[in-house]
Amino acid sequence: MRVDLFDFELPQELIALRPVSPRDSAKMLVADGDAAFADRRVSDLADILEPGDVLVFNDTRVIPAQLEGTRGEARIGATLHKRIDLRRWQAFIRNAKRVKEGDVIQFAHSVRAVAEARHKDGSFTLNFEGDEPVEILLERAGQMPLPPYIAGKRPTDERDKQDYQTIFAKEDGAVAAPTASLHFTQGLLDALDARGVLRETITLHVGAGTFLPVKADDTEDHQMHAEWGRIEPAVADRLNAARANGNRVIAVGTTSLRLLESAANDRNIIEPFNGDTSIFITPGYRFKAVDGLMTNFHLPKSTLFMLVSALMGQERMQAVYGHAISNGYRFYSYGDSSLLLPNRK
Repeated sequence: MRVDLFDFELPQELIALRPVSPRDSAKMLVADGDAAFADRRVSDLADILEPGDVLVFNDTRVIPAQLEGTRGEARIGATLHKRIDLRRWQAFIRNAKRVKEGDVIQFAHSVRAVAEARHKDGSFTLNFEGDEPVEILLERAGQMPLPPYIAGKRPTDERDKQDYQTIFAKEDGAVAAPTASLHFTQGLLDALDARGVLRETITLHVGAGTFLPVKADDTEDHQMHAEWGRIEPAVADRLNAARANGNRVIAVGTTSLRLLESAANDRNIIEPFNGDTSIFITPGYRFKAVDGLMTNFHLPKSTLFMLVSALMGQERMQAVYGHAISNGYRFYSYGDSSLLLPNRK
């Protein structure tokens, strides 16, 4: 499909640079089948969902994966993307032309890494020196890796250490937050519990590739980056039981949705999962594992806008985004939310 079919005009003032407070006071646009759009708040979620519905959250935790350093006289930036082993990470490099295989990059606080291998996409394998766990080195020298559409407008600060982490964050490894979950508070979870809405957690370590633009003119020519995920057997069993009982499985965030769909077989059964996924969902895809999606508003011509268009239909999603823009919804990672519920077959 042509990538320009997924374009739209977004006023720059609608890009959120900070989240609202409290988190669940964000606006939420509800698109339920063919019904008229409803302008609600995330705090209304317990009133909208039905007892027995299952919300699936990503419990990955964002690490300080943004590093600034030098190689000789050249200033080098590195954004870690995907763990390879205990000491090596694949990383996107700023000013990569000044880096050769075998070079040592000196980061802050005496943290050093060897640029071992250059990948086809221009990224490098970085091998961190020393005996301390890489996580400790990153806490010392790294910063929270805010998306470029925020980081380009203001510097990262202490607030982001809390703002850019979800209430479910548990498993270290993400370099981008599963932002749909940023809206949840303990009070909202209590209300969902009282309503009888169930919840499960899975893990997908979101990579920096989620921010990369689609440079190809046709979706067939775009290559997704792999990300590591895990679904425990007991979680898969409970999700399958819920769907067999007629209840809805609603992914909170595109990361949860992509992992669930990666784990589902052709019989619409979610299987346990432990490994990499590079699933790319575009219109025409047959969904096998989810009945709905709660997600923020995404970039034009992005793989994530293609995903929601696959779920709801291209025309419907263009209408959703047109309504959001006309009504002042805030976009992207720190922005407002949407609840997308396709017609049930």
